[in-house]
Amino acid sequence: MAETDIESLIRSLVIPLLKQPQALSITQKDDGRYHRYIIDVAPNDVGRLIGRQGHVAAALRTIVESTQSRRANSKRVRLLINDHRH
Repeated sequence: MAETDIESLIRSLVIPLLKQPQALSITQKDDGRYHRYIIDVAPNDVGRLIGRQGHVAAALRTIVESTQSRRANSKRVRLLINDHRH
């Protein structure tokens, strides 16, 4: 399956933050309203991806979600981080 532009953007933003970039996995799931991109990383890298008080995760979401199309009938983009720590 070919990587989408959004997956490529996510990968380019996230890889420099990780100690184990080979463990990065991005899954796309579509539902009625959203294109959801779910990021899975090694358990030791989850904290790096979320950042203190969630600032890194919030910045990633802002960048990725701002790429969505402005057309009325297009699905919105959502970025989720799979937290294996809990």
